[in-house]
Amino acid sequence: MKKLLMIAVAAFMVTINANAQQMFLKPMVGGTLATITGDGTDDAKMKLGLAAGAEFGYYVMEPLAITAGALVSMQGAGMKDNGDITDGSETLTYLNIPVMANYYVAPGLALKAGVQPGFLLSRKNKYTRNGHEHENTDKDGLKSFDFSIPLGISYEISDFVIDARYNLGLSNIIDVEHSDYSQKNSVIMLTLGYKIPF
Repeated sequence: MKKLLMIAVAAFMVTINANAQQMFLKPMVGGTLATITGDGTDDAKMKLGLAAGAEFGYYVMEPLAITAGALVSMQGAGMKDNGDITDGSETLTYLNIPVMANYYVAPGLALKAGVQPGFLLSRKNKYTRNGHEHENTDKDGLKSFDFSIPLGISYEISDFVIDARYNLGLSNIIDVEHSDYSQKNSVIMLTLGYKIPF
């Protein structure tokens, strides 16, 4: 009876450990290189921003894992100097929820793709015109929801994960009630994360 109980406990512990290896939490931090494409964006250029958050992952089967995250991402675009406006930038901060399939093509190396709804948290439009600084934080005229397709690649070194992805914006971020323009986010993101299995 004691042997049977010991075997059952050992089997239970092995099962718990195996299941624990299937799930992980990955805090991550990094940067973005973003711009806005579409109507009226001829003067737009790439701008740097920050990104931070975490993703939860689950290994469905070898070699596939599914991740879902919450990332605060600084996006938007810079503005090219045109003689009238100088030192301009449009910073749009989003809470993005990427849900991605991760396919491991080699140990530690994964290709990934998915969907990403995003929610506009804040706006900061700052520029200098004719020597005078201007700043606008009003979100009127912008949609609160954005939808993107994230595509990327990641590489794991021990429990550290280097992740590079491109977020292709599909939604018009301009509120059609305020403008006939159609503009979309275009974001390159590079992050470093740390996998915590549980």
